[in-house]
Amino acid sequence: MARISKRLIASYVLDWIIIIGIVAVGAGLWNVTPNRHPFTLTDPSISYPYVEDEKVSTYALFLITVVAPLIITSATSLLFPLPLSPAALKTLLSRSSSTTWRKRLWAWHTAWLALALSFALSFFFVQAMKNLFGKPRPDLLSRCDPDVENQADYALGGFPDVLNGFYLVSATICRTDDEDLLNDGFSSFPSGHATYAWAGMGYLALFLASKFGVTVPWMPDSRRRQEGNNDRSAILGNGSTTNASLPPPHHAPHHQNSSSDDDVRTTITTPTAKPPAAPPLPLLLLPLIPICVAIYISSTRFSDFRHHGFDIIFGALMG
Repeated sequence: MARISKRLIASYVLDWIIIIGIVAVGAGLWNVTPNRHPFTLTDPSISYPYVEDEKVSTYALFLITVVAPLIITSATSLLFPLPLSPAALKTLLSRSSSTTWRKRLWAWHTAWLALALSFALSFFFVQAMKNLFGKPRPDLLSRCDPDVENQADYALGGFPDVLNGFYLVSATICRTDDEDLLNDGFSSFPSGHATYAWAGMGYLALFLASKFGVTVPWMPDSRRRQEGNNDRSAILGNGSTTNASLPPPHHAPHHQNSSSDDDVRTTITTPTAKPPAAPPLPLLLLPLIPICVAIYISSTRFSDFRHHGFDIIFGALMG
């Protein structure tokens, strides 16, 4: 096996050091007490019950969005180091064994590097934004156990003389002894589950689409113009092709040299490359399955009363 450049190794080591540093900062933010946004006891959006048994626990989330993509990208990179196509397979088979394995290991490493960067950035921004915003979860009042009878003592604002005593209170009204549970109640925005689900499953979907050639069919501009001319010819009822119905450019006189007209017609009638065909339907399932998994995980945060709708949508977009 040929020697690997020391500069190349150093560049990848630096990449991993940066990723580990981002994760370390995010872990430090995890232990910071979040801001506790004031709330009102009459707000129905934070009055949902606290569900102890989540549909997708943190441990299950780790297995689905971290471990599973690591295993799948490893196996795919070792089996298909190049995007799956006849040309890529021919190139791969024509190389020596050492070169082939170098390509496989490089594909494996870059797949893990990209996945690690995706999670590191997601982890950092989720922890930072949760602490900065301190948005109450839908089940905050169930966690809080507020001192309802003395809510006026904890008031930060509101209109106590109207609307049957409308108060805006601070988190000090909560009587619960579980500080971790209460702090987590002010971590609604953004949804960590949705962010990590789309960071892992979204990357996996793009990775599989790239490896197995699942792309969106497209049509070159020249092909679109040619078909557009054919459509206009059919509408006019000329019964002929576009090439015969198009006049020479600038309406050149007939007594001029006809070579320019021939060149124009040659340019128009030159066949263009056919647009690529749509991928086989079974291949569409490869990126579709991770997307469906991410959608399900995101939906459970709404049905478990852990996040508001906007928190989930924003987390999914950020992931």
